[in-house]
Amino acid sequence: MRIDTALLRAAQEGGAFLRLYRWNPPCLSFGRNEPAATRYDRARIEALGLDVVRRPTGGRAVWHDTEVTYAVAAPVALFGSLRVTYHSIHATIVAALRRLGVPATLADGREPVPHTGAGACFASPAGGEVTVDGRKLVGSAQTREGEAFLQHGSILLADAQGLVADLTVGSARAPAAVSLAEVLGRAVTFAETSAAIADAARASWRGVWEEGDMPTVPADDRFADPAWTWRR
Repeated sequence: MRIDTALLRAAQEGGAFLRLYRWNPPCLSFGRNEPAATRYDRARIEALGLDVVRRPTGGRAVWHDTEVTYAVAAPVALFGSLRVTYHSIHATIVAALRRLGVPATLADGREPVPHTGAGACFASPAGGEVTVDGRKLVGSAQTREGEAFLQHGSILLADAQGLVADLTVGSARAPAAVSLAEVLGRAVTFAETSAAIADAARASWRGVWEEGDMPTVPADDRFADPAWTWRR
């Protein structure tokens, strides 16, 4: 999360970035404004020894395991409004997934955006999100600071999102998620998925692409601070 925040800062200076990564060890992430302290069973999470972090972006809880996480950070002027930005990034991901043989589409734009107290990110799709047969395949969230934005997303290689419902206090809606493995009937690797996304991005987004090191990551201890993670 420190690295993605650094990308957002660099985007405020005019840079544009696509980062594709995975989590080791697996981790539960909360949206920036999600009421995690009352929504999830902290004692059980700690007893299970699960890593937990609060993202700088919004949205709802995601269990990061057997998936590809993407981060796009860029000046707002390169993409446009929040809705246009979501559509552009998701349309590029759809193009990438179709190269893998996945019949991905964008959810009906009339679907409402679930509120932050509505449980797991993959519990239901919102308008413009990436789905297969109405089931959510990619969960995304965005934040904007100044003239730049950061958008995060999780692309499920296999579906383990039921853990979020298991950790929810009280009753929880079972995630309506679908994974690449389920759609394609085979194991799908991080390498092939991230390569397809990178190729689709190069084809869709103008500019000169370079593979390089991440910007300097400034000290930012809040993401390791339980007071930040469980602040609400």
